[in-house]
Amino acid sequence: MAGAREVEMQSFIQRLALFLTSWQATSFLVGEYTVDEMRDNPLFTVADGLLWLSQVPERNSVVRKLQIYKLRGVGSVPGLHTIRITDDGLQAFSRTLGLTGPKAKPLRRRRLSTGIPELDKMMGGGVLEGDSLLVAGPSGTGKSALATQFIAAGLRQGEPGIMAIFEERPKGYTERADSFGLNLKTPQEKGKLEILYLRPLDLSVDETMQEILDAIKRVGARRLVIDSLVGFEMALAPGFREDFRESLYRMIAALTGAGVTILSTVEVEDKFTEMSLSHYTISFLTDDIIRLRYVEIDGQLRKVMVVIKMRGGNHSKDIREYVITDKGMVIIHPRRTDYARLTSGLPERVGKREEVAPEPKATH
Repeated sequence: MAGAREVEMQSFIQRLALFLTSWQATSFLVGEYTVDEMRDNPLFTVADGLLWLSQVPERNSVVRKLQIYKLRGVGSVPGLHTIRITDDGLQAFSRTLGLTGPKAKPLRRRRLSTGIPELDKMMGGGVLEGDSLLVAGPSGTGKSALATQFIAAGLRQGEPGIMAIFEERPKGYTERADSFGLNLKTPQEKGKLEILYLRPLDLSVDETMQEILDAIKRVGARRLVIDSLVGFEMALAPGFREDFRESLYRMIAALTGAGVTILSTVEVEDKFTEMSLSHYTISFLTDDIIRLRYVEIDGQLRKVMVVIKMRGGNHSKDIREYVITDKGMVIIHPRRTDYARLTSGLPERVGKREEVAPEPKATH
């Protein structure tokens, strides 16, 4: 009986295919199948296109995916693509979002100011346009302050910007910028700046990238801040966290390929036996790296920074001390020669004690 039903089904499918072809109708056939049922089902051999939808529960999350198994005569993007069902219907987010690869960067690229003059000097004149800059450091070292100054410097030069934030609401970001004398409200009102607060449940990198790309097109953004990568990862559904590095690589390549300059922050734990850059091992994804850290000097916990690498040229090797003031991040001292092992966090004095100028007043 089973064999007879299979022959009858094959005959029906062949007649159905001939009928639809003769009428030149575009038809969608919908069914529920398991992976095993797809191998020998004659319906899948007759169809010109085959789209496979799936949903997988992961801890407290549900992730929906779409895969194009075949599409006769038309090129398609391989792999699993994220889909989400909303009030507007089904939304699909391609793994490449139509970006086939990064565009060639111009031979001569401008140097963009970070908003901190002394840091610009340390970087040989600033960040190269179209670079990806990673700012790594423990909590409280001023990563968000530096990111805000970077965006504000671009706005002063007529360069619209986007800030994708995951750990703080836009109001708090704007108010802190006001305390530094940086006005982010007016650029938002004029459509030159968007602050994206991305904290939905089960977020995917593809959805995030789509949100950012749409915002970039809306304002014509030339600068992007992602604050922070740790918050970004925590907002993702568990399954997407496993592929975070690979997804981050695609996103950074797509955006810098489009000429956008990216500043990303990442929180790292200070260890007095090493100076780690990120627990993601993503330093190879970025063009430039700035490391912020705490050090103990004369019984005080102070902050220092160093430029670790710049792919676009030479940079200062000096370790510089800085403070967070009512003007934002300010580098206060030139290179110190009377301390060694600053990167360990527990420096040793190698020269005689010298009187130094008073530090600018820091904010609380």
